Amino acid sequence: MEVSGALLLELGVILVALTVLGTAARRFALSPIPLYLVAGLALGEGGLAPVPATVEFVNTGASIGVVLLLLTLGLEFSIGEFASSLRRHLPSAWIDLVLNALPGAIAGWLLDLGAVGILALAGVTYISSSGVIARLLGDLRRLGNRETPAVLSILVLEDFAMAAYLPLLAVLAAGGTLLHALLGMAVAIAALVVAFVVSYRWGHHVTRFVSHPDNEQLLLRVLGLTLIVAALAEFIHASAAVGAFLVGLTLTGDSAHRARLVLSPLRDLFAAIFFLAIGLSVHPSDLIPMLPAAFVLAVVTAGTKVLTGQFAARRDGVARAGQLRAGTALIARGEFSLVIIGLVGQTYERLEAIATPYVFILAIAGPVLTRYLGARPVVRT
Repeated sequence: MEVSGALLLELGVILVALTVLGTAARRFALSPIPLYLVAGLALGEGGLAPVPATVEFVNTGASIGVVLLLLTLGLEFSIGEFASSLRRHLPSAWIDLVLNALPGAIAGWLLDLGAVGILALAGVTYISSSGVIARLLGDLRRLGNRETPAVLSILVLEDFAMAAYLPLLAVLAAGGTLLHALLGMAVAIAALVVAFVVSYRWGHHVTRFVSHPDNEQLLLRVLGLTLIVAALAEFIHASAAVGAFLVGLTLTGDSAHRARLVLSPLRDLFAAIFFLAIGLSVHPSDLIPMLPAAFVLAVVTAGTKVLTGQFAARRDGVARAGQLRAGTALIARGEFSLVIIGLVGQTYERLEAIATPYVFILAIAGPVLTRYLGARPVVRT
């Protein structure tokens, strides 16, 4: 088998650079996510030191990274508790939709993007990044916080909404009929509902299937099942992240605990590659022309996400500081917004011009704001 020396060299340099950046971030008790994003920007096409040999590997690794992030996040919770949280937060989902899609729609109207462009920009400002936020909650050790179930409920309900939204947008952007788009929406929503019911009612069978005393077998079974479910979710234009999250929720007991242990190193590696890939996907020159308008839109929708999180956390009886932590956790945009840009960006260049810097601003600012706003004070002895 022929080995690419360029691939190995570039990948080695990338991992060493991420190590240095991660160490620097940890030294100041920060999440390394913003630094990984900036590193991707520097290493992508048009950056300071492009790495063409690793682009394909990084893109593939990014898909695995977001799946592993959501899988391990689902392993922290039970399906019963989470189903109850979802029902409780349906009103929060409507608040989230109105507060965060409306600014994008207004901006699209002001830019005269047309009906499809307005719909696309509304989706970009609406959807938070499940991958970034999942890693962020772990980095800041907030998985056990009272506000975290509210944050996760919002994220999953957003991903459910994407299952309806993406087929609609894809068909309309390609010039298809509204009937065809509505049919795609119905299929995606039905498939997700069926998957959730199966996970809720018969999840113990899945746990029995993956259980094994050998860690290697456990890793292979859990990861194989998760990738299959994630692929099926993508096939119906739903979210691979939701599929992976449902698998994590399904596993319980000792199997879930051991799965977290064996998957953690793999998750950390591919999560770093995922954040790097977001930066690599952006050409630095694309960030400049509409940067002021993107910044204004980012400020507005960061504020509306904070209001969304505060409303959701208040429904769970969380105190004011926890409400602020929930709101800031939802600020980051990422992979879904980039998918939307990819669907319509070539046709609507002005949409791409404002949406790309908008996503990048909030992908970097979100983790920083989450770290400092609403954080518990540190008591030094």
